[in-house]
Amino acid sequence: MRKLSSKIWLLIVLFLSATVIFMYIFTNFLYEQLYVEDTKAMMIEVGEKLQTKYTGGKVSDELIAEVDAYAAYSNLEIFAVRNPRELSACVPFDIDYDALIGVDERQQLLKGNSVTKIGYEERFERQIISVILPFAEQNRLEGIIYVYYPLAKISELAKQEVILLLTGAVMFLLVAAFFVYYGMRKILQPLADLQQAVGQMTEGQYKTRVDVKSNDEIGSLSSAFNQMAEAIQQEDEEKKSFLATVSHELRTPISYVKGYSEAIQSGLIEGQKKEEAMQIITREAARMERLTNEFMQLARQDDVEQTEYEPLVLAETIRDAICLVTQQASNKHIEIIQQFDEALIINGDEQKQKQVWINLLENAIRYSHEASQIILTTTQHNNQAVITIQDFGQGIPAADLPHLTERFYRVNKARSRMDGGSGLGLSIVEQITKQHSGTLKIDSTMGQGTLVTIMLPLMEE
Repeated sequence: MRKLSSKIWLLIVLFLSATVIFMYIFTNFLYEQLYVEDTKAMMIEVGEKLQTKYTGGKVSDELIAEVDAYAAYSNLEIFAVRNPRELSACVPFDIDYDALIGVDERQQLLKGNSVTKIGYEERFERQIISVILPFAEQNRLEGIIYVYYPLAKISELAKQEVILLLTGAVMFLLVAAFFVYYGMRKILQPLADLQQAVGQMTEGQYKTRVDVKSNDEIGSLSSAFNQMAEAIQQEDEEKKSFLATVSHELRTPISYVKGYSEAIQSGLIEGQKKEEAMQIITREAARMERLTNEFMQLARQDDVEQTEYEPLVLAETIRDAICLVTQQASNKHIEIIQQFDEALIINGDEQKQKQVWINLLENAIRYSHEASQIILTTTQHNNQAVITIQDFGQGIPAADLPHLTERFYRVNKARSRMDGGSGLGLSIVEQITKQHSGTLKIDSTMGQGTLVTIMLPLMEE
């Protein structure tokens, strides 16, 4: 797997290579368009000035001498000849006359136009540019002016400048490479730290965190990682706590069942005590069954299963739940008062809604005094159904109210374990209420009772 730093370095190298290639092409373009074209224009201009000295007829010796005199003070090599073959005595290199003035070139010269040639000359080890201008009269070529000039190489044009340029470029590249390396290291270090932290997380070190050193995308990624790590750590701690509590909760009834079963099997308990032991075994078995059902209920809620909701008449759903707890209320001579708005309809899962009201009613009955009342009301507020369950029992301390919906939380652990409470009921109630887009609120005063308020959105027409 290629590292990110390698990709960035490759991108930089490609960019520099593209820059060098572009500069090479651009330099050659400037060489051709500026230097060569400027030299050509200058040579044509000089030739045309000398061409004006020709007055017609045969090219005279005086004209040739005048051109030679001008050439003596010019940086160009200029020759005036009557016949191109005479150039062999003038120029220091061989000339292919047929190639120099062919049929097409002759036609151009007869029309009074100049002819330009550029070619490599080994003697000079460089390109030679030459311009031929005619001495023509009545469609007859009487002679030519031949001007040539050895073109300088690019390196010769700016030899010192090139050296300075190369030196500056090398120094710039070294400085740029240093800052790029330092910058890349600074930029990529948080990613390296993040990669190391991810490796530690995969090994189960959920307390791992990374330092957030910037407000850019990498900083946001680091913050998101820390939030994720914190959530995973919290979930892991809750999972461990859940498993420990489950083990503890099941250990007690299992111990009762195992102990009394072995005692009965061994004949250590007889008569009335045996009957009491059988009741304890039955009670603890029922308790284990209830705990198992609540665990399964929590697991299904955690899976956030998709449920097809249906219209529910709220009053009927609550009445069905009341029927299931009527016997428990009768055992303590508790009266359940119902004050329902029969028109309230919600969208929900019927079984889950019944589970909510059963759990809340069982809690109210469990912690209410003998021969007291429980008042259930349903009203409408804005576009929501407001359900309240008021008991007049022992109440809940204010310090315990924020923790009531935590799994296995008990206000009075000894009493809850004795009467069968597991500390899971309100946790299930809260989860189901949230699934129905509702809210749960619990208010209580010690010695006066507890008020539970649930608000659920009404079904839209």
